[in-house]
Amino acid sequence: MLTLMTGMAEITEATNMETTPVENNNELALITPETQPKRRKKKSMVWEYFTIETVSAGCRRACCNRCKQSFAYSTGSKVAGTSHLKRHIAKGTCPALLHDQYNNQLTPYNPKTGGSEPRKRRYRSPSSPFIPFDQDRCRHEIARMIIMHEYPLHMVEHPGFIAFVQNLQPRFDKVSFNTVQGDCVATYLREKQSLMKLIEGIPGRVCLTLDMWTSNQTLGYVFITGHFIDFEWKLQSRVLNVIMEPYPDSDSALSHAVAACLSDWSLEGKLFSLTFNHPTSEAGLENLRPLLCTKNPLILNGQLLLGNCIARTLSSMAKDVLGAGHEVVKKIRDSVKYVKTSESHDEKFVQVKNQLQVPSEKSLILDNQTQWNTTYQMLAAGSELKEVFNCLDTSDPDYKLAPSIEDWKVAETLCTFLKPLFDAASILTTTTNPTAITFFHEAWKIHADLGRSITNEDPFISNIAKSMLEKIDKYWKDCSLILAIAVVMDPRFKMKLVEFSFTKIFGEDAPTYIKIVDDGIHELFLEYVALPLPLTPTYTEEGNAGNNGKTDESQQGNLLSDQGLTDFDVYIMETSSQQMKSELDQYLEESLLPRVQEFDVLGWWKLNKMKYPTLSKMARDILSIPVSAAAPDSVFDIIIKQLDEYRSSLRPETVEALICAKDWLHYGSEESNALVKMEF
Repeated sequence: MLTLMTGMAEITEATNMETTPVENNNELALITPETQPKRRKKKSMVWEYFTIETVSAGCRRACCNRCKQSFAYSTGSKVAGTSHLKRHIAKGTCPALLHDQYNNQLTPYNPKTGGSEPRKRRYRSPSSPFIPFDQDRCRHEIARMIIMHEYPLHMVEHPGFIAFVQNLQPRFDKVSFNTVQGDCVATYLREKQSLMKLIEGIPGRVCLTLDMWTSNQTLGYVFITGHFIDFEWKLQSRVLNVIMEPYPDSDSALSHAVAACLSDWSLEGKLFSLTFNHPTSEAGLENLRPLLCTKNPLILNGQLLLGNCIARTLSSMAKDVLGAGHEVVKKIRDSVKYVKTSESHDEKFVQVKNQLQVPSEKSLILDNQTQWNTTYQMLAAGSELKEVFNCLDTSDPDYKLAPSIEDWKVAETLCTFLKPLFDAASILTTTTNPTAITFFHEAWKIHADLGRSITNEDPFISNIAKSMLEKIDKYWKDCSLILAIAVVMDPRFKMKLVEFSFTKIFGEDAPTYIKIVDDGIHELFLEYVALPLPLTPTYTEEGNAGNNGKTDESQQGNLLSDQGLTDFDVYIMETSSQQMKSELDQYLEESLLPRVQEFDVLGWWKLNKMKYPTLSKMARDILSIPVSAAAPDSVFDIIIKQLDEYRSSLRPETVEALICAKDWLHYGSEESNALVKMEF
């Protein structure tokens, strides 16, 4: 169409010029196309960046003023047009123009107020170059913005957003809900390709965590996160799938989701462990075990490869504690609410605190009843400031909510039970990569403390302790083996910490449970022995590499003969039992490393992978086992996570794309320049 219009304009201009008289040297002459070339003014914007140069008779080319590249323009009567010249500028292929974009800014647009007169063209100075506008790139960035900040897809159709974009860039074509949905899915697919390349190349196995969410439609959404250790011995985790399950309480819900994930990411035969927060029946566990990758998935009755979420266990215990003292909790909450919801009440509270010179540095907070850590912090601060509450009525006669002395004693008891739970759960939010090693120590301490508390003479204390002990005991029974084997993989502890802690917990029965751990780790090691090891050059191969295995006669006087080396090997075998021991036994018999605060256990195995080639592969998988299926912001939740009404209204594929892509963009996976476009 552009070429056709250009041709028509040339014909019209030529016709007019044939009958136009002009004065030249005081004579009238008739200008024809044969006597003088057309001088039609070029109106296209590209001519601000190009100059026409005559190459030969009848051949002209357009030369870029910035990068000096030349492009076809006209040959004889054929005119190439300007589309390819516009692409050179607008698509950012001009290297000189691209360089200028980083050093200059676009001249701001100031729309005129009033009137309907069309805006005149603004001519740009050399210091303010033309920055090309790319519609596809803008759509791509809008999709990223929506994904990263969880904006609703419908925002692109909101009048306020449309007005903002039109004032910012009038050339941007507004997009619909379906269009931006396609762009978001395209971003998800592009990021997925990058992540698949990363996962395909990992040297070890993958551990999965399953976090079940619900919706107001009683549908279940299984958030599946993969955990693995990469080539650099760094622990990685990515949300792999969000799978909608219409019957979340069925025995096949979790196994169906896991099977779909393994197929989607080609992880069949690479799944090492599962950690879940959803109550699962024995039938549900039996459906999950065949998906595990070990030769014998029933090893030690599946204890090593299936585990409960420690965050859900701690939250359930905290819920029992708060439930036992719910009346006292409500009284303290009402008192805190009285102070914090009025500025004058807060000022009087601070005034009384200063008069009493209470040394506490804690500040009152009103708790969020869906997260138990905020309730604990409210009780802890209130207990330290109880004197202020007791005397607040002297300064504020309207305050009549002061808890009694007995109430404060109950609050302090609740805090005593909640503190170790809070400290343990906080590790999941403050540590980048928490491991099972840390939670072995936390779990056995909590278990041992509760074992002593159930004998307390105060029935209130003993009853709370009994309820909590039942839950930590179940967790310990299900997960202590996997926690203990992770501890053995730490060269600072090995079996010694297992022996010490089991003695504290099980007393005279400790040797039986210690033997279970020892047998379990040896049984698992035998499975790794059967796996092929990477080929590594031996000292003999390195020594012979320079001379292709041949030894010069002049060197024989300095080297032992083959017969001598053979006799030496026999001597070693006869005089030392060390060579007959496995890597695991050698590792366990070596001295413990000093305990340092910032010890990098993964870094230690990276340095010692040549010394323990088989054991290091086993350690890589064991140390990637997660202990929690909850996201850091959900660790303290005491209610099941629920998908909001907006996301529940979207298609399951779109929900998965939005949630997974947000997680992947957070880790900054590499972007592809090619846009994947989908039709909806």
